[in-house]
Amino acid sequence: MKKSLLFLFSLLLLVGCKNDGKIVTSATGTIYELLVVCNNNYWEGEQGDTLRAYLEADMPCMPQMESYFTLSQVSWANFDDMLKPVRNILLVDINPQRYKEAKLSYKTDWYSHPQAVVKLTAPSGEAMQALINEKSLTIRNWFVRQELERQAKFYKRFCNHDASDLILKKFGVQMYIPADYQLIQEDPDFVWCCNDNGPKRRDIIVYTYPYTDENTFTPEYLLAKRDSMMGRINGYVEGSYMGTEYKIFPPQYQAIAVNDNAYCAEIRGLWKMKGGAAMGGPFVQHTRLDETHQRIVTAEAFVYAAGQKKRNVYRQAEAILYTLKMPEEINAIKEVKVTSENQ
Repeated sequence: MKKSLLFLFSLLLLVGCKNDGKIVTSATGTIYELLVVCNNNYWEGEQGDTLRAYLEADMPCMPQMESYFTLSQVSWANFDDMLKPVRNILLVDINPQRYKEAKLSYKTDWYSHPQAVVKLTAPSGEAMQALINEKSLTIRNWFVRQELERQAKFYKRFCNHDASDLILKKFGVQMYIPADYQLIQEDPDFVWCCNDNGPKRRDIIVYTYPYTDENTFTPEYLLAKRDSMMGRINGYVEGSYMGTEYKIFPPQYQAIAVNDNAYCAEIRGLWKMKGGAAMGGPFVQHTRLDETHQRIVTAEAFVYAAGQKKRNVYRQAEAILYTLKMPEEINAIKEVKVTSENQ
C-alpha cells in the first residue's frame, strides 16, 4: 500500500496542466543543466570536444570559473522515458539513410513543459562537425535565452507588487521584482531591492537620469555613470562604497536586442567595495532610452556569495532585467524576447 501511494505521489509530481488543458509532463532537472543525447564514440571524439568547448565554456566576468551549462551525456539507446522530460536537451543524430544534409531545429515543450530541445541531424560525422562548428555559439545562446525567458515569466506571476508598482509610479517603466525581494532604498532617481535570504545575496537597482548626451550609449559613459550612482551603496566599513573592478576583469559591453528588438546596452563586470570593505561579485546591467520622457533607464543585478558558486543565482537575478519595459512597450509587448551573440 505504501509503495502504491509513493508511486502515485511521484506520478503527480511529474504531470502538469498547460493553458490549453492538456496534461503534460513537468520538466525535470536544475536550471542551466543540459543533457546531450548522442552515441558514446561521438561524444568521446572531436565533435564532442567542440560541443563541450562551447557549452562548458567559462562565463564572462565571473570571480571564479563557472561554465555556461552543466553537461551530462547519454547514448540514444539509453535515452528513455525517464530522461525525456529533462528541461534542456541537445539531440545529435547521424544517420546516412535518414538524412541527406545537415540540419538544425529548435523545439520547445516537446517531451515536457517547460522544455528546450535542439536537434542536430546529419548524414555523416564530417557534416555534423561542420554544422557544430558553425552553430555552437547560436545553440548555446538559444538555451541561455530559454532559461532567461522561463525565469522572467515566473517573476511576472510571482512578483512583489508593492516594489513593482513603485518603479512604475516613480519612473513610468514596468519591471517585475520577485516576491522574495524587499525594498531597501528609494530616492527620486534610484530604487534598490534585495533578496538576502540564505547565503547568496541578490540585489536589483533601477536608476534614471536625463538623456542629454548623444554619446550616452558608450561603455565609458555608462561605467562612469555607474560609479557615480552605485557609489551611494555603502559597505559595512564606514566610508566604504561600491565601485567597479577595471583591472583584473575589465567590464564587457555589447549591444543586445530586447522586447522585439528594442535597443539595449548591456554591461557585465565585477563590482567591489572600495574604502575598506572586502566584498565583491559579478554584476550585469541593461541601459535603455525612455523615448517618452527623454530619459535613460538603467537596471542592474548584482550578486554577493563569497566562496560559493554564483552562476544560477546570477542568471536568476539577470532574468529580472528582461522584464523591464519602457512606457511605449507596456501595453504593446506580450512576452519577453531577447537576442544576443554573447550572453
